[in-house]
Amino acid sequence: MSKIEYQDIIAFHPGYYVKEIVEDMEITQDEFAKRLNTTPKTLSKLLSGQIPLSDDIAMKLSIMLGTNVELWLNLQKKYDEKLIEIERKKELEKEKKYIGMIDYKYFVRLNVVSDVKDWDEKVRNLCKFLQISSLSVLSKEDFLVNFRNNISKPSEKNRVNSKAWLQTAINLGRQMEVAPFDKEKLIESLYTIRKLTRKDPSEFYPKLVEIFSSCGVAFVILPHLPSSGINGAVKWINKEKVILAMNDRFKYADIFWFSLFHEIKHVLQQKIKKTFISNGKLEKQLEEDADLFARDSLIPPMKYNEFLSEGVFTERTINEFAESIDIDPCIVLGRLQKEKRVPYNRLNSLKKQYEIIVG
Repeated sequence: MSKIEYQDIIAFHPGYYVKEIVEDMEITQDEFAKRLNTTPKTLSKLLSGQIPLSDDIAMKLSIMLGTNVELWLNLQKKYDEKLIEIERKKELEKEKKYIGMIDYKYFVRLNVVSDVKDWDEKVRNLCKFLQISSLSVLSKEDFLVNFRNNISKPSEKNRVNSKAWLQTAINLGRQMEVAPFDKEKLIESLYTIRKLTRKDPSEFYPKLVEIFSSCGVAFVILPHLPSSGINGAVKWINKEKVILAMNDRFKYADIFWFSLFHEIKHVLQQKIKKTFISNGKLEKQLEEDADLFARDSLIPPMKYNEFLSEGVFTERTINEFAESIDIDPCIVLGRLQKEKRVPYNRLNSLKKQYEIIVG
């Protein structure tokens, strides 16, 4: 078609104007083709917008009609630009589906996008920040899959938000200056990290950033993004730098610390180019290893078994045991509840909740 309309955009192919000239000259297309020294077939395709205006035809038209070559080349350029604009508009229409899945205000609160009302501006802002050409990229199962999603059968909305959260963490982590990765130093720092469970977030967070940074780990902590179903993530930038990202999805302190040590194990596994496949055997083994590491790093197995043998789980005994192993009692309670040794509706006065406030 030599004229394409979409919403408020109209694109005129150069052939549209050539056809008008043919009609004004009151001659047949065959005769015009002969005068232009081209074939009737080529002219017909040009007039119908099936082929672009070539440099050769532009030159011949300028000679035949006494016009400037740039005039015809600019018509083709403007037409191509309008087509791109139309395609972008069509793509933006498709983006409505995805922008509706994402809490845009979340990114506004992080100060990474401006607060706008127009949905297409929201799409543009998010695409720029997330460094993607379309929000639909976030729905692809093979995009940014190095994360732990705790939803067994994630929906498209879950995928979109988990990828958006992870890319946000990557963007922030890339900006952080850290020392070259040092596995041994990270292992040596585990006890110090573990002792921080007894501190308030305002105290332990800067300490964690400092410790991890000295080990080559960019530690990023973000609020939970609704529908992301993600507690933490590990993403290697290169052999010398890895990003460890956490959020406050469940807000409970015991879950936060278990997830943190789980992700630390993934860092120590050093699967730099590893892509975790959902429900894959290798992923399952890596996840089980990370869970075991987190469990035993937080609560030493031998001491825990001694505590269990006493069989008395009260606020006093849990506090005393936690004090003896230098850890927050909420972690001990969380373990006992997880193992169904203590009902979830008991002793919750020992529970703690964290909320991440950015700004």
